[in-house]
Amino acid sequence: MWAVMTVVVVFEYTVGATLGKGLNRTMATLVAGALGVGAHYLASLSGETGEPILIGFFVFLQAAIASFIRFFPKVKTRYDYGMLIFILTFSLISVSGFRDDEVLKMAHKRLSTIFLGGSACVMISIFVCPVWAGEELHYSIALKLETLGDFLEAFVGEYFKTSKEEASKDKKSFLEGYKSILNSKSNDESLANFARWEPGHGKYKFNHPWNQYLKIGALSRQCAYRMEALNEQLNSDTKGSPEIRCTIQELCTEMCLESSMALKQLSISIKTMKMKSSPDTHIANAKAAVKSLNSLLQSNLWKENDLLLVIPVVTVASLLIDIVDCTEEIADSVNVLASIIHFNNLDDDDDEKDEKSPKEVSQSPTCECVEPDPKIENSHVVIIVEDSMCDKCNKV
Repeated sequence: MWAVMTVVVVFEYTVGATLGKGLNRTMATLVAGALGVGAHYLASLSGETGEPILIGFFVFLQAAIASFIRFFPKVKTRYDYGMLIFILTFSLISVSGFRDDEVLKMAHKRLSTIFLGGSACVMISIFVCPVWAGEELHYSIALKLETLGDFLEAFVGEYFKTSKEEASKDKKSFLEGYKSILNSKSNDESLANFARWEPGHGKYKFNHPWNQYLKIGALSRQCAYRMEALNEQLNSDTKGSPEIRCTIQELCTEMCLESSMALKQLSISIKTMKMKSSPDTHIANAKAAVKSLNSLLQSNLWKENDLLLVIPVVTVASLLIDIVDCTEEIADSVNVLASIIHFNNLDDDDDEKDEKSPKEVSQSPTCECVEPDPKIENSHVVIIVEDSMCDKCNKV
C-alpha cells in the first residue's frame, strides 16, 4: 500500500519534480523512522505510566520544531514536502509503537516500500520520455524574449497607422502575448527549483546557473509591465494629435524595431546557445534614436500645441525609452549567462569557415578578351572551364 501511495504522490510531470519529491520522501522517512524508534525506546524506559506522556511530548516537540523550520524561505522552497513527511512519519511510528511492540518491523516495512515506489517513479521519469524542468525553463525564457519582440513589432504598426482599419488576428495575438509573461514568476521559480534536483544532462551540466535564468525572467516581466502600459495607451480614446505623433513616428519606429530585433536575436541566442554580436548593434541603434528623441522632447516644439494632446504622445515616447533601457539590461544578463555557460560565438565560427573555404567562381569563357574581376583575389579563386563560345571574339 505504501509503495502504491508513494507512486501516486511522488510521480510528477518533470524529472526534477519527481526527483525532488522522491528524495524528500525517502530521506524524511528514513530520519523520522529512526527518531521514532528512538523515541519509542526512551518512552518505554519510563514504565507504563510515563510512556504515553513522553510519547506525546516527543510528538509535540518534533512537530513544533519541524513546523517552525518549514517557515524558512529556502527550506520551504526545496524541502517543505520532506518536512511534512517527517512530521507524519515520526508521529505514526512513535504512536503506533505504543500500541504495537513490532515497531522496528513496521518502520522497516514503511521505509522499504516507500523506497521501492520512489525508485520506480524516478526510473520511469528519467528513462521513459523524460521531461526536464531545466530544458522547460531554458526555452520558456527564450520564448518570453521572442514574445516581447513580437509585441514591439506589432505595436509600432498599430499605433502609427493612419487608417481606422481593424488590426488583423495575428497582430492582436502579438499585442496580447505579453500578458502570459506578467504572472510567470511562480512558474519560473518552480522550474528552477525542480531543475536543481536534476542530474547533468545534455547541454545542462551540474551547477547550471539557473538563478541567471530567473534574473532574465524578472527583467522580462519588468519589460512586459511597460508594454501593458503601452497597450493601454493603444486602446485609449485619447491618443494625442496625429500631427504630434507624426513628429516622433520615425524615431519611435526605429526604437521599436531595433529593440524588437535585439530581443529576437537574444531569444535565438538562448535557444541555440550560440551568441551573436548583432543584438549589441541593434541596441546601439535604439539608444541613438533615444538620444535624438530626448533632444526632440526638450525642444520648444511642444509649446505651440495643446498640453492635453501632447501628454499621451509623450507618455508613449517615455515608455518606449524605458523599454530600450530594459532591453539593454536583458542583453547584459544574457551576455553574463553566455559567459558562464560558454555560448559559442556564431560570428567567429562564420569567419573561420570563410577563411578555410576558397571562393569558387564560374567563368564559362576562358578567353583573352574576358577581363578579370578586381574584387576576386587570385590566390583564392577556382576557375571552372566550360566549352562555350565567346560572345566578343567568337572563339571557343
